[in-house]
Amino acid sequence: MINFEKAVERRGTNSVKWDSMSEDILPLWVADMDFATVPEVTEGLVELAKSGVFGYTLNSPALFQSVIDWQEKQHQLKVEKDTIVFIEGVVPAISVAIQAYTAVGDAVLINTPVYPPFARTVNLNQRRLIENELEEVDGHFSINFEKLEAQFKDEAVKLFVFCSPHNPGGRVWTAKELEKLGTLCQKYQVKLVSDEIHQDFALFGNKHHPFLTIHPDYQDFAIILGSATKTFNIAGTKNAYAIIPNEDLRQKFKNIQLRNNQHEVSSFGQVATELAYLHGEEWLVGLKAKIEENIEFVVNFVNQKLPKVRVMKPEGTYLIWLDFSAYELDDKTLQKKMLKEAKVYLNAGISFGQEGSGHLRMNLATSTEIVNEALTRIAKVF
Repeated sequence: MINFEKAVERRGTNSVKWDSMSEDILPLWVADMDFATVPEVTEGLVELAKSGVFGYTLNSPALFQSVIDWQEKQHQLKVEKDTIVFIEGVVPAISVAIQAYTAVGDAVLINTPVYPPFARTVNLNQRRLIENELEEVDGHFSINFEKLEAQFKDEAVKLFVFCSPHNPGGRVWTAKELEKLGTLCQKYQVKLVSDEIHQDFALFGNKHHPFLTIHPDYQDFAIILGSATKTFNIAGTKNAYAIIPNEDLRQKFKNIQLRNNQHEVSSFGQVATELAYLHGEEWLVGLKAKIEENIEFVVNFVNQKLPKVRVMKPEGTYLIWLDFSAYELDDKTLQKKMLKEAKVYLNAGISFGQEGSGHLRMNLATSTEIVNEALTRIAKVF
């Protein structure tokens, strides 16, 4: 069983998280973990490496079945094999979906603040970015459905790229909220791409609802993007998937994949995904317990020693959204103060959209010891 009390030493491994900055900086930013993955995954990758052959590989029936079984058991989503389309990552899949379902100049809507590649990908594909600002209600993000409907109508939105569970706020959307979204998408003929890469991190008794489970009709206009990589800390193996029940949407997606030569995935990603889904359930239970412990630790620490900081307690993900706006610092000064004085690197909230100004995102998928050290450094400075 993996020991989630101790972080793996990652410096010197070409880790983006740890090796892209000086050794005096404590990094709690990019969303990967400091924990070793499921042992069976490691063993399987070692066996693949021992073969000495790394040629082109097919997506095996066992790989498809592992996705089907995981989605049904964990999320009550029944998936047909033919609806699964493998791709190297969720972000590339967003690009493919934007190209497949919209034209240059079309309006694509996102909620903000949100994972930075959403806006970047819309802009780089020369689509018109429409931002629907989330509102904070009772310490959690909420969707303004009246404004959303007005934007769908007035901006002639063609595609909605949705984040579920939400990054960076950690909202696990309710079935009722998702039904409202679906009803509006149907009314205004808006296609929806649901990034559900954090689906396995519903915490504190909250339940993730895959968008395709809300109503059978939603299969006509919506697709889900998922991956084992975020759940099991195997992002470097490069394998994700789209679940696309509608045949026309699926074929359009696959056509753009082929045009961009994005129709192949790594053999290591194939093996890692299959074995993670087959053997990772118990490992995930232990991981989620550690993440919940770290979240409670942060909430208590901030309330006691950083009272000017407002913390949004997440319902899911291993990320936590911290509001430093009471200090009245501009975003560059806030980030510089955190990095140069506290020697802690967190994601700048402004990178998630204008609504993130004055905020920082912290990654809690590490040991409580490291979380404590980071917060202690921050408390000395703020």
